[in-house]
Amino acid sequence: MNDYTRPVFETILKRVLEKRRFIQVLAGPRQVGKTTLARQAIEKCGLPSHYVSADEPTLQDRTWLNQQWDIARTKTISKKGNRPALLIIDEAQKIPGWSETVKKLWDEDTANKTPLRVMILGSSPLLVQKGLTESLAGRFELIPITHWSYNEMKQCFGFTLEQYIYFGGYPGAATLVDEHERWVNYIVDSLIETTISRDILLMSRVDKPALLRRLFHLGCEYSGQIISYQKMIGQLQDAGNTTTLAHYLDLLNGAGLLRGLPKYAGQRVRQRASSPKLLVLNTALMTSLSNRTFAEVQSDSDYWGRLVESAVGAHLVNDAKSKHIEVFYWLNRNREVDFILCLGNLLTAIEVKSTAKSYTLPGIEAFCKTFPVKRRLLVGGQGISLDEFLATPTEHWLR
Repeated sequence: MNDYTRPVFETILKRVLEKRRFIQVLAGPRQVGKTTLARQAIEKCGLPSHYVSADEPTLQDRTWLNQQWDIARTKTISKKGNRPALLIIDEAQKIPGWSETVKKLWDEDTANKTPLRVMILGSSPLLVQKGLTESLAGRFELIPITHWSYNEMKQCFGFTLEQYIYFGGYPGAATLVDEHERWVNYIVDSLIETTISRDILLMSRVDKPALLRRLFHLGCEYSGQIISYQKMIGQLQDAGNTTTLAHYLDLLNGAGLLRGLPKYAGQRVRQRASSPKLLVLNTALMTSLSNRTFAEVQSDSDYWGRLVESAVGAHLVNDAKSKHIEVFYWLNRNREVDFILCLGNLLTAIEVKSTAKSYTLPGIEAFCKTFPVKRRLLVGGQGISLDEFLATPTEHWLR
C-alpha cells in the first residue's frame, strides 16, 4: 500500500512545493491515510521536514506545540541562508487552544520571512474547521481527505465491485477481508469505537453519550432510509429532543461516520426542517454491525439493495466534499428520488436499482415536473452500471 499514491496526493505535493502562502490542512476521518499522504509528501518534496503527532495518550499542550515549531524553524537555517522546510502537525485539534498558537507562530514566521511551510492533519473535521474559522481565517487552504473510492480500492487492493460494496473503503482493513471475524473486530474496535470515544466524546460536549452511540447504530441499521426525528426518539427509547439528535448527527457526520441527508425543497428553511435520510459514509460501518457475512448479504436481495444504495450515496457525499456539490433526497407523498445532486442552479436526479429488471421511475417523473432538472439517471438495473458510476467523478453527472 505504501507504494500506492491516492489521486489527491498530486494536489498535496503541488501545494507543499509552492511558495509559502497558506497553511495546508488535511482533514478527514480516521484510517483513510492522512498520515501516509503526509509521509509520502515528506519523501517526495525533498525539503527538510519535521513530523509530530498530538494523538498521544498524554494530551499535548501549547508549550509542546511551541517547542515543535521551534525545532522545525531550525531546519530552515543553512550555511547559504534561509531555505524552505516543512512542519507537519498530526491531530492538531487535540491540543487545547491549538489554533490561536498556530496563528501566533505562523504570523511570526510571516513577519520574519521564515520560509517554514506548515501542514496540519486532523481526524475531526468539525473541530478542525472550528479552529480554522475562529483563529486562522485567510491563512489556510482545506484539502478534504475522504473515505477511499471504489477506483482506489480496486487499484490498490484488487477489490471487486461486490467486495467494495460490502467491505467499503478502509485501506487498513483491506488485508483482513478473508477473515470475517478479524475484519469485523478491526472495524468495530479500531474504527468505530476509537472514532466515537476519541474524536467525538473526548473533543465535544455530549451530554448523552449512550444516546449518540445508539443513534449511530440506528443509522447503520437503517442506512438508506428516511426516518423522522420523532420516530428516531421512539426507536431510541430516549426522552431527548429533536435538536439534540440533529446535533449528534452533525457530530457523527463530522467524524466521517453517518450523515443525515436533507430533503431537497428548493428553500433552505424547509430543507433544515425535513426528516433526514440516514446514510453511512462507508459501507463497512453498516456491514460490520449487521452480523451477516459477505456471502449471506449477497443472497439477501433486500439487504443487498439497501447496501448498494448506501454505497452510491456514500460515494456521492464523499466525492462532492471539495467540489461545492450538495447531495439531497426528495420525497413527495409516496414519490421518492434516492439522490439529488445540486450545484448552483444545476440539478441531477438519481435513482438506484440493484437488479436487472426494467423499472418505471415515478419519483423522478414527479420531481422533474416540480423542478428544472439537468439530468435524470438510473444507476444499476438497465441504467448506468454500478461499476461505471462508482468510478466516475460526481461533477460529471451535472454536465
